[in-house]
Amino acid sequence: MRFTALPLPGVVEIGIEPELDARGSFARLFDTEAFAAQGLPTHFAQVSLSRNERAGTLRGLHHQASRPEAKLVRCVAGRAFDVIVDLRRSLPTYGQWCAVELTADRGNAVFIPAGCAHGFQTLVDATELMYFIDVPYDAQGAAGVRWDDPSLAIAWPLPDPILSARDRALPYLA
Repeated sequence: MRFTALPLPGVVEIGIEPELDARGSFARLFDTEAFAAQGLPTHFAQVSLSRNERAGTLRGLHHQASRPEAKLVRCVAGRAFDVIVDLRRSLPTYGQWCAVELTADRGNAVFIPAGCAHGFQTLVDATELMYFIDVPYDAQGAAGVRWDDPSLAIAWPLPDPILSARDRALPYLA
C-alpha cells in the first residue's frame, strides 16, 4: 500500500499495489500494522455504503459536530470527486479544502481525520463509496456546510449537481 499526504494535515490518500497474474489481481485494502505505522486508526466502529445512480450526484459537505469522526472512504464502483474541508479551528488550514478522485479501477481511498467535513460528486453513473468510520453515527450530531459556499470556492467538476433537500439547506461556513 502507498500512503500519500494531501495538503490538509492528516488527510492521506491510500493507494493499492495489486499483484497481477493471468487470473486477475489481488491487493491489500487495509492492514493494521501499515495503518498504525502511518498513525492512522486501526479500528472502525461502522462500515457504510453510499450508492448513487446518476453522475453529478453530490453528497455533503457532512461532518459530526458532537462527536467528530474519522473516515476511510473508498470508491468500490465508478468514479467520484472526493472533497475534504478542514473545520479544525486550531489549525492554520481551517476553511481550506483539498480533493482527490477516487476510482474503483485505481482502488485508491482517502483517510479523513476527525474535524473535517466530507463530500463527493459522482463522475459516472452507478458510483458506490464505502465508508469505514471510527465512531458510531450520532444522528443528533449530524451537521454540514453548503457545497457551494463562496468562501470555500470548491471547483466541483460537473455543473447542476443532484442534491438532497437537506444538503441544499446546509449553512455556510461563516
